Amino acid sequence: MYKIDDKGFFGKYGGAYIPEILYKCVHDLQEQYLPIIESDEFKKEYHALLKDYVGRPTPLYHAKKMSEKYGCTIYLKREDLNHTGAHKINNTIGQVLLAKKMGKKRIIAETGAGQHGVATATVCALMDLECEIFMGKTDVERQHMNVERMKMLGAKVHPVTTGNMTLSDACSEAIRDWCCHPENTYYMVGSTMGPHPYPDIVAKMQSVISEEIKWQLKEKTGRDYPDYLIACIGGGSNAAGTIYHYIDNPNVKIVLAEAGGHGIDTDYTAATIHCGQEGIIHGARTLVMQDDDGQIKEAFTISAGLDYPGIGPMHADLSDKGREKVLAINDDEAIYAGYELTRMEGIIPAIESAHAVAALKKLNFKKDDIVVLTVSGRGDKDIETYLKNKGMAREYGNF
Repeated sequence: MYKIDDKGFFGKYGGAYIPEILYKCVHDLQEQYLPIIESDEFKKEYHALLKDYVGRPTPLYHAKKMSEKYGCTIYLKREDLNHTGAHKINNTIGQVLLAKKMGKKRIIAETGAGQHGVATATVCALMDLECEIFMGKTDVERQHMNVERMKMLGAKVHPVTTGNMTLSDACSEAIRDWCCHPENTYYMVGSTMGPHPYPDIVAKMQSVISEEIKWQLKEKTGRDYPDYLIACIGGGSNAAGTIYHYIDNPNVKIVLAEAGGHGIDTDYTAATIHCGQEGIIHGARTLVMQDDDGQIKEAFTISAGLDYPGIGPMHADLSDKGREKVLAINDDEAIYAGYELTRMEGIIPAIESAHAVAALKKLNFKKDDIVVLTVSGRGDKDIETYLKNKGMAREYGNF
């Protein structure tokens, strides 16, 4: 079911809708990425860095108290324990090796919650490459700690002041910069979005998550697949990594949690699969939140990392085919779930990941169901947001 054709389409979604000035850059990447990442040399370097630098494999943790509460067996895939605190480093390690082998000297990236920006700045420091990060001014303010981490790592951070000054606007500004510096610059896309081949590159780099889940689950349960896989979804990178090796297994139910904001029946939401229509955003045909004239709507959510009005074309296709069940999780539900995991298991999740935790309440499990939920990032960056909104957590917010 996971099929990308030679033009970069997943079914009717995907492709490369790009300005003429970027044609050579994107075409070169399309031509070179598979021979490079499938080479023995690349694989050896990539997996060595994942092991010794990133700290993989990440644990698959049996959440006993959460399991008791929800009447099933819940395992948490702990991507929050990676170096830099999220799954994003899996992708940036791979792409920085790809960029170096293509002879690029300058790296640019967009970021929302700042985790991809930090991961990009980290690998650029490691590889001694120039790094510039585009981040919406709104996100710069609500993710101040990550901004300082990027600067400490040597990156130049550009606050973007167009639109609602969040992730979508940062993407647009990064593409503008790429148009001005096509020869020496590599655009390190952080999610399964953008023009082909980025959705495929990012999915492949993140597939290490489900690759590990298979053998870890086999060790713990005697079988290598769960009944449910749960992950949050914005652009779709941690979701793609979580489900990659299970897409063609009909025994596995895939449940993804997107950001409902104030509700899908309001103008304050980022639930693209619920509210989007077919369109083009940042170089790909996919589902996009847009008005009747085709103008892109501003996304809204408490979560900086899910604040995007589109969705990766891979997920648009899988959703259309009914392979993914996508739930819209509102801000208050996510905050509550974040406190719940913190108090019950001693794990403070990123607010993005808390959306996935909140999905548990909306599902009906059998006692013998095995559930794997990916904690995509740690919540250090979100402490101020949690505290400002602790009233939403009611009994968990009394301190």
